[in-house]
Amino acid sequence: MPDAPFRYSSADDSPGFLLWQVTNHWQREQRAALEPLNLTHVQYVLLAVGVWLSRGGDAITQAQIAAEARIDPMMASQVLRTLEDKRLVRRAPHPTDSRAKAVEVTDGGRALAAQATQVVEDVDERFFATAGPDLPALVAVLRRLSRTP
Repeated sequence: MPDAPFRYSSADDSPGFLLWQVTNHWQREQRAALEPLNLTHVQYVLLAVGVWLSRGGDAITQAQIAAEARIDPMMASQVLRTLEDKRLVRRAPHPTDSRAKAVEVTDGGRALAAQATQVVEDVDERFFATAGPDLPALVAVLRRLSRTP
């Protein structure tokens, strides 16, 4: 088919298609592992980022969480609202920025984040074991790609 619109002779040669397939497979594994904890993966990520950013004790904002997670601020707001409904975080007016919402992870949220982190990291360890000794190189490539604007 000389007029075919494909650049690659095989789907297995397309980095974008392969990344999509790998991402879907990894997301299915994470979704299944987090389901018993009643968390979606994005809920886990924002909860874990909230715990991470609050280590210093300063008030953190929804915008900081969204920026650290590299997700849309509106999506972060919706997910944090869900986490608030589950009593895993509290949102309140920020003490020094009237335009911002401060986010505080509750004790229950911290406990669940710790439990979920073990689950997520176990899935990652099993999933990425296939990379074997290439894992550090894979992580380096993924780190570069994640920083691409």
